[in-house]
Amino acid sequence: MHGDLFGSWQPAATVVIFALTYAGVALGRLPFFRLDRAGIAFVGAVLMVASGALTLRQAVAAIDFDTIALLLGMMILAAALRRAGFFERITGAVLSRASGTDALLALTVAMAGLLSAVLVNDTVCVVLTPLVLEACRAGRKQPLPYLVALATASNVGSVATITGNPQNMIIGSLSGIGYAAFAGALVPVALLGLPIVFLVIRLLHRAGFEALTAPAASAARRRPHGGLIGKSVVLLVLFVIACLGGMRPAEAALVAAALIMLTPGVKSQRLLAGVDWSLLLMFAGLFVVVAALQREVIGAAVIGRVAALHPGRPAVLVPLTAILSNLVSNVPAVLVLRPFIAHLADPRQAWLIVAMASTLAGNLTLPGSVANLIVAERARAAGVRIGFGDYLKFGLPITVLTIALGTAWLVGIG
Repeated sequence: MHGDLFGSWQPAATVVIFALTYAGVALGRLPFFRLDRAGIAFVGAVLMVASGALTLRQAVAAIDFDTIALLLGMMILAAALRRAGFFERITGAVLSRASGTDALLALTVAMAGLLSAVLVNDTVCVVLTPLVLEACRAGRKQPLPYLVALATASNVGSVATITGNPQNMIIGSLSGIGYAAFAGALVPVALLGLPIVFLVIRLLHRAGFEALTAPAASAARRRPHGGLIGKSVVLLVLFVIACLGGMRPAEAALVAAALIMLTPGVKSQRLLAGVDWSLLLMFAGLFVVVAALQREVIGAAVIGRVAALHPGRPAVLVPLTAILSNLVSNVPAVLVLRPFIAHLADPRQAWLIVAMASTLAGNLTLPGSVANLIVAERARAAGVRIGFGDYLKFGLPITVLTIALGTAWLVGIG
């Protein structure tokens, strides 16, 4: 029976489980336990069911499978592009033409931003970080500003579409905003934000673009598979066209993923190996944890009190989203805001503001987004350190300027 385990203590138990889960996801660990973020979210979800906050059937129903399906399909399509050598080919073609400092920085920003607008920004950072490092070493350039440009531009570019990052996927599913309408509102924010990334990094790192003393050896590259590149790109284009035509992004992504698996010579297990199953598990766990909190704690009274603070006003919603995104990360922040946004007078406008603010706020600090951490970790493995202060120097002005610009744009079109 619901609530048997804790009885009248159920709301308090739910809050404790929620707080520990979100703290663990934010920090990436829990004391005394060897759990990653996915493990923490999974354990939190199981505890919600075991405590009686939700039944197992309710927990399964709480998972937004549109979001999971969309992310899965995009991961498979990105894995095909990666295995085919698409990213190496396009990066080589672009960066080889950038001999000067400004040209390499501008092309890094443009490439990261545009690719992240179509593919998931985390995937873009995974594949582009070693390639940008290689370009810097081949041109004897200090890698720090280019790596920061890659991380921040991928976040800014990803704000443009529902498929740009995980939190946008969740917002697209929860809000019901179509792919075309979402892009129409936020593509301008991305296009105006990318030059800000370039200018801030160029101005603040003016004295730090000096050349390295000697070039490093180039990394070995896999041989491009032209046929698979062509088929993957065609399916990616068809995916975007289908979304613009009104097909649900989750369905379009799954169809594209299934078709790429049917390509002769492509081994499905290799594509599935490129899927971040831990990330999907983390999302599922967080959906359950937040649903339990909403059921046991966030009732009409709480929503009414929050509504009195006028959370739909940009002056409240933008800083609230930005702060929450940096405290617990952007995906958990979006899920926490869900029950409150649903009761606003204009939830569509509020969701667009949350998409903008939660994404651009990820540029504030190094742990502000998974994309930043991916760049930092892959750079560290190659012997290049990006310190917290090194990143904050650029991230703070980029975040403030792009969020101000994004807010002005969305309020203006609203």
